[in-house]
Parts: sequence; C-alpha cells; structure tokens
Amino acid sequence: MSRLKLEAAGPRLAPEGGGGEARANLDAEKVIAPGSTVGVLGGGQLGRMMALAGSNLGYRFVTLDPTPESPCGQVARQIVAGYGDRAAAQELAAQADVITYEFENVDADVAALLEEQSYVPQGSRLLYTTQHRLREKAAIEAAGVPVAPYEQIHNEEGLRGAASRLGLPAVLKTATGGYDGKGQWVIRSEAEIAEAYATLIQAGTELVLEQFIPFEKELSVIAARSPRGEIRTFPVAENIHIDNILHASIVPARIGSGVQAEAEKLASRIAESLGAVGLLAVEMFLTGDGRLYVNELAPRPHNSGHYTMEANATSQFEQHVRAICNLPLGDPALRTPVVMVNVLGEHLQAVEQAVSTGQWGERVPSAAGNRVIPKVHLYGKQGSAPKRKMGHVNLLCSDVQDGLDFIQQTNIWRNQQL
Repeated sequence: MSRLKLEAAGPRLAPEGGGGEARANLDAEKVIAPGSTVGVLGGGQLGRMMALAGSNLGYRFVTLDPTPESPCGQVARQIVAGYGDRAAAQELAAQADVITYEFENVDADVAALLEEQSYVPQGSRLLYTTQHRLREKAAIEAAGVPVAPYEQIHNEEGLRGAASRLGLPAVLKTATGGYDGKGQWVIRSEAEIAEAYATLIQAGTELVLEQFIPFEKELSVIAARSPRGEIRTFPVAENIHIDNILHASIVPARIGSGVQAEAEKLASRIAESLGAVGLLAVEMFLTGDGRLYVNELAPRPHNSGHYTMEANATSQFEQHVRAICNLPLGDPALRTPVVMVNVLGEHLQAVEQAVSTGQWGERVPSAAGNRVIPKVHLYGKQGSAPKRKMGHVNLLCSDVQDGLDFIQQTNIWRNQQL
C-alpha cells in the first residue's frame, strides 16, 4: 500500500529542547509520493472535495467519520467511528501514509496520538491554537498582525467592565466551538449584557469580548505552506454573509491593489509564524480607512476558497494535498472572474432542478446566460435542512457583476440581496 511510511514520531512542533528543530528539518525533506494513502479526520464536504482533487494526482484516501456514507465516505474508504475513538484513530493511522483534518474541531488529543503512530504534518499544535479564540488571537498578535481589541471574560461583572472599556456594540463569543454565527452575541446596549452572558456561559467554556469593527468589507485569503517552507497565497475573496452564514464569495475582490497585496502579505506572515502546513484560511475585516484586522483562522480548506475549483490554475483542495505531501505548490493564479454562491437546504431542490433541466429561471436573460457559466457542486449529504450547506455553485464570468446579477435573476436565492 505505502510508497513512503514514516516511522512513529512525536508532535511535529515539539517543545523547546524536545527535538522540534530536528523534526522540522526531517519533515522538510520528506515527500509523500503519489500512490500513497491520505487519511482524513472528518468526512464532510471538504474531505470529499480534497479526495476528488487528490485522486487526480494518484493518491488514495481513507476517512474517519461517525456518519455512515458521509460525503467523503462516498468517494473514499471510510472508518465509521467517533472522532474521539482512539482505536479507530489507530486504525486510520495503520491505513494512511499521511493524515490531515478537514475541520478544526477534531480532538487535539487524538491528533497528538496520531502524530505518535503516523505522519500528521499539520501537527496538533496548530490545531490546539486555532481551536481556542484566545490562544488564536495571541498567536496572530505574536505574528505582528492586528486583531480587534478584545478581553477575556470571567463573569458578568467583568463583561460589564470590558463593555465599558471596549465600547458598544461589541461581540461576545465562546472561546471554543461555534461556527456560522453560533456561539456569539452582538451586544448593542447595556440592557443585553445579562442575557448575553447567561446564554453563552451555558457553553461551559471561556468567553471573549471583541470590539465591534465597523468594517466596509469582509475578506479572506487562503495561504498554503509546505514542510519545506514554500508559501503561496490565493487571490483575496470578498465575502458576503447572510444570517452569519457565508452566502457568496466574489473574486477578484472589489478592493484596491494595495489592499490586495497587504491582505496576502498578512496571510503569509501568519502561516510562516505559526509554522503552518497545508492550508490556512485567514478571515479579515477591511475598514473604511483601509485598515485590515484579522478575525479568525481555519487550518484547512475553507468555504470562501471553493471558487478556486474552476477559476484558478490550482484549486485549494489540490494545493492542500500538495502541501501536506510536500510536493511543489501549484500556481494559484486566477484564470477568470468568479462568484461562488452557497447552496443551503432551502435552495437545494431548485438547484437540482436547474441541473436537470439546464434552466436557471425565467428571469435569466440569454445574454446573461452566455456571460455566466454555472459549475455546480453538490455534497451528497444525507438530509437537507434550512441553513445547512448542501453545495455551492461557481459562476464563471467575464465580470463579477454578471455573476451577481445571475444570482438575483435565478430567483433561487430570493430575498438575499447582495
């Protein structure tokens, strides 16, 4: 099965005095050749698209996920077990030559166990950092990159004091967990403080209050870094959220070239500072006076990078496989303007009908249809529900406004104004 099997080793980023530098040097020289097996912790859509892209390079895939016939499990071998199942993790280690994760809420202890028995080039240290907002913010600041002013919250009295110092509105967040707007509360007045604290403290984790940044645009940059230290960044995506869920990504982003260059530079700086391997998605706020603040990190492929699947010379998923296997990184250049739009549960039936008939709606004029090429990706999830991500559509176009007009004209995403 294996083209290259590494000997068992400790954590990739070992503590000082624990051989970390020697281990990093060893990793920099290792290449996981095509024909090897990639193990994926998590069987969701990110793992699915990673397996599809990586198979073109000759890699095999096996995933660990508790849901039978998971999206990734439909295109790769699957071990059906919980993420905290140590025996299942050991089975994954036995089957794979290199292991990656497709979402950051993997048990960091299990990731550390896998480091002992297989090769996890991303390491458990970065996972440990990005799983906790306070640790993540400290790491971003250590890289010399600005974040929104924040304070750790220990009790309701402390929240009132922090709200006074940071000013309202401010955003109260759980330090762990939470995605698509879950685990946070925008506090707009002192009257909301007690309810916000009482609600979020039930998560049983630390809380953090962030100063609200009156941003002009939400941006993201996907950076890739290999063990040999090569870094490449994808073009900046301009992101539009509705109900705290990513609705659309617009590339090229409607920003100046200076902001584009600065955003890519900040993403590269963070990836280098953290010693990241694989992809690192860096979400940012752009203010009206041109300042950038990093909001969050994700050490994996990211929803806002789905546009790369058809629009770029190399997709984010192929790039991730290249990075963790220590291959030369691919060219991330944009080949065509593109607008990515998410398909949620409430959109799925209409999109499936459009795929079946080739008709995207009576309001789509033939001229617009000629200017926009929709490329559909459905994830094969079991059970559709409102607000659940079921797929996405990449709208290839000559101008991003044509893509934005197409979204509105289909009437599939009605009442979701861009």
